[in-house]
Amino acid sequence: MSIPDLLSAGPPSFSFEFMPPRDEAGEAVLWESIRRLEQVRPSFVSVTYGAGGSTRDGTVRVTGRIQRETTLTTMAHLTCVGSSLASLRQVVGEYADAGIRNILALRGDPAGGLGTPWTAHPEGLDHADQLVGLIGSLGSFTVGVAAFPDKHPESRSLEDDADALVRKADAGASFAITQMVTDVDAYLRLRDLVAARGRDLPIVPGLMPVTYASQLDRMTKLNGQPLAADVVRRIEQVAHDKEAVRRVGVAICTEHADRLLDEGAPGIHFITMNRSTATLEVYRNLASGRSAVPVGAVSG
Repeated sequence: MSIPDLLSAGPPSFSFEFMPPRDEAGEAVLWESIRRLEQVRPSFVSVTYGAGGSTRDGTVRVTGRIQRETTLTTMAHLTCVGSSLASLRQVVGEYADAGIRNILALRGDPAGGLGTPWTAHPEGLDHADQLVGLIGSLGSFTVGVAAFPDKHPESRSLEDDADALVRKADAGASFAITQMVTDVDAYLRLRDLVAARGRDLPIVPGLMPVTYASQLDRMTKLNGQPLAADVVRRIEQVAHDKEAVRRVGVAICTEHADRLLDEGAPGIHFITMNRSTATLEVYRNLASGRSAVPVGAVSG
């Protein structure tokens, strides 16, 4: 089944996002997490693509290895940043050679980081919908795109973000995955705006259990928008206690996942940061209250 089929078939989809490791120690942590999470039989997993294509080779290698050596359905990320059309075609070809048929098409952040002007490669692409079209022209790929419930840093309004998702859908995208959701109402507003524009595009919310207080600042910078005030308040109240931060972070993530699923989200995409323990805790919490989640598959 394709990822869109998995999202529409029910029960809710559960998927996990990994990053290419930086060194051998990171590689060991990544593969331990992959093997543990494989046991819960996720709908799919994805591997990110670093800023400016900085992890291109690692993304291709790790994604291909997951495809070869595990039972998991894999999705690779691809961005336009710093890439010519020829380079993008080459990467797509490398994914195809590795057996990867699912790609998340992203414009990517500016090469200078959030807050700096976006400049396309002189022989490249300027928008994610163009990348969706390119991938679609190169073979029978399933293409997903990014969504921004808290508004894209360069967008004037959430309505503009909904319009951008419509353009991506019209170009051939068949599902979307959001950046980290900390405000469930924001996700619902974006979903409803897209539906009001006549597009039945599955939008999967991305969630991450906060396990360190310092992650709040890092995620704010990565998202380009402030995190939900309630989440920040609850974490900061226990910031002096590492175990309490982890406990509260897992509880918040579980609460958000539960409500999102109750509100009809097609699934949950967990941002793992290459570590499985906290993510599995959230999964177990959901499994204890939802018969659709395969409780017996959870172990380790």
